Amino acid sequence: MSAVVIDGGLVHYEAFGRGRPVLFLHGWLGSWRYWMPTMEAISDKYRTYALDLWGFGDSDKSKPRYEVSDYVALINNFVDNMGIREAPIIGHALGASIALEYTVRHPDRAKKVMAVSLPMTPDSINRKLIDTANPSGLTKMLWWRQISHKEVQREVEKTANGAISTSVQSVTQLNVSSRIDIIAQSVDSMLLMVYGEKDDMIDPTPHRNLNGTDWRNIRPIGLSESKHFPMLEEAAKFYRLLQDFLDIEDDLSTLELKEEWRRRTR
Repeated sequence: MSAVVIDGGLVHYEAFGRGRPVLFLHGWLGSWRYWMPTMEAISDKYRTYALDLWGFGDSDKSKPRYEVSDYVALINNFVDNMGIREAPIIGHALGASIALEYTVRHPDRAKKVMAVSLPMTPDSINRKLIDTANPSGLTKMLWWRQISHKEVQREVEKTANGAISTSVQSVTQLNVSSRIDIIAQSVDSMLLMVYGEKDDMIDPTPHRNLNGTDWRNIRPIGLSESKHFPMLEEAAKFYRLLQDFLDIEDDLSTLELKEEWRRRTR
């Protein structure tokens, strides 16, 4: 276990591999742990980092700092502590919202963002996330037990009271469309939005509506057999898509699911 003190609180993180840095941000359910297989899959070429956000996993829960702005500051301080000048960010759900906001505020520090299961609108977030705000509630207990991924199950109970509800409310206040427009007009930034076609936590409809746009540096791609955790549910496909995204130079319009992947999803 590795940790660093930021703003008076302990931040747990893990790092694998060698090469150029890549940063992973988890979502509302779980912690850094469900990123571990993905980190290992690309660790032969990249130095991968994943941290537990405030209120999640093994990071500090001593005070409420669960707004998107709090997490953007956390990420900026974290990369400073790690000596990272610029790195792609791979964010999931809450982590995707943070990554999007971070690259808009610090475009020189995160030129590539893969936003997985990004909440595009306030209504796209399943209300069950709000219903789990009470850590002792029966609804929360029964719902969390439905999560089939052990990487998520073993960590989700560590979540601090208020971390989910406060961060969900903060995310709903983000104007995602305006952030996307800013990135679309950027010369250097790239945004890949990956979503599960069967996601029951974040509605994928707004992502589908972006298909057919002619942006050079923004691209939505849906994985047909994935729900909320495409990095676990279609792992091999996700790894290859991530690798292609990290390798691509300047035009996301050329990024496609390979033909052999297409045959598997028909």
